[in-house]
Amino acid sequence: MAESRYDVVIIGAGIVGLAAALEVSKRFPRLRLLLLEKESHVGRHQSSHNSGVIHSGVYYKPGSLKAQLCVEGARAMLAFCQEQSIPHQVCGKVIVATDEAEFPGLTRLQRRGEANGLTGLRLVGREELREIEPHANGLRALLVPSTGITDYLKVCERYAEIILEQGGSILTSTAVIGLKTYSGEVSVETNRGAFLAGSVINCAGLFSDRISRMAGSEREIMIVPFRGEYYDLVPERSSLVRALIYPVPDPRFPFLGVHFTRRVAGTVDAGPNAVLAFHREGYRRRDFNLRDLCSSLAFPGFWRMAAKHWWSGLDEFRRSFSKSAFVHALQRLVPDLREQDLAPGGSGVRAQALQRDGTLADDFQFAPSGRLLHVLNVPSPAATASLPIGRSIADLAARNFGWK
Repeated sequence: MAESRYDVVIIGAGIVGLAAALEVSKRFPRLRLLLLEKESHVGRHQSSHNSGVIHSGVYYKPGSLKAQLCVEGARAMLAFCQEQSIPHQVCGKVIVATDEAEFPGLTRLQRRGEANGLTGLRLVGREELREIEPHANGLRALLVPSTGITDYLKVCERYAEIILEQGGSILTSTAVIGLKTYSGEVSVETNRGAFLAGSVINCAGLFSDRISRMAGSEREIMIVPFRGEYYDLVPERSSLVRALIYPVPDPRFPFLGVHFTRRVAGTVDAGPNAVLAFHREGYRRRDFNLRDLCSSLAFPGFWRMAAKHWWSGLDEFRRSFSKSAFVHALQRLVPDLREQDLAPGGSGVRAQALQRDGTLADDFQFAPSGRLLHVLNVPSPAATASLPIGRSIADLAARNFGWK
């Protein structure tokens, strides 16, 4: 027998689950809402292991959910940080072409950004680039003035406070271990007992596919974890980077390549690479989970992806074990960088949704199923776009669950 009953249970208190709970508790105050989180604190994984960038929307395909929600989300995030006194800065960034072959890529990004509604995008030459970033190496660059930075863990913590103020409940250290659907209700079984829910929203991030399968939904998607490893510029060399310096991305690969990011605290990150993690929460090379690795290797889409990207994957692994290789990649952007300028930094694990045909899922994916709504793919720029993502989830939930 369930210990408690709620109108809606949201699984996962990362920034997306928090944003969904924030919107639902605000818009539907009569609903009894419970947010469950297996960790002892909110925002412990992807939400606090990212670059802290408020993305502008320059990369994403016009018309996609990513593009729409990122541009809207950047404005909303800046307004939220200002209203809530959360540290933030609109510092802008430069996307740098170090070879003439990359010039068409810059032009495509400018057109894509303008199609997404961005203003102020501008191509600059070598001399103006050096005025913006004196140590950057490039023949040409795209200036993206609307890009910002913040502290997303502080954003998560404030979301949680507002949810509680609006009458929602948050239960941490509570892992979901099973889901059973009865007539019109779902029993959410956890390590701390069971909860009956009129509806359930799955925002479990790195484990969203497993939660979906617990509910009996056989999706054509598997979450494959990729670890991104960073170095930090030592304090006496942080002046090498004023704001954000990015390469022109390879459109064949979902990751942006190693880059430089100034944090709101004043430190500078260099990286990340992108290597297959052997643990869905594997922040260190030695972290290993047999179930996680076997589930990746047993999925047919993994081998189809590997066949397509094996060369770039080997290059990423080489940078993971070779600091000199990592430095060499960074020197394309900042030639003055030396190996001794870098100290080991943090890491993050990205929940990359992989389809059975080996395609890396690109856009956000939401999948209603009876009394459940599964949020299956919300990669970057999910933190930037969290407020409108939360609104989209609430809209979809209201339609599917009949909330008024």
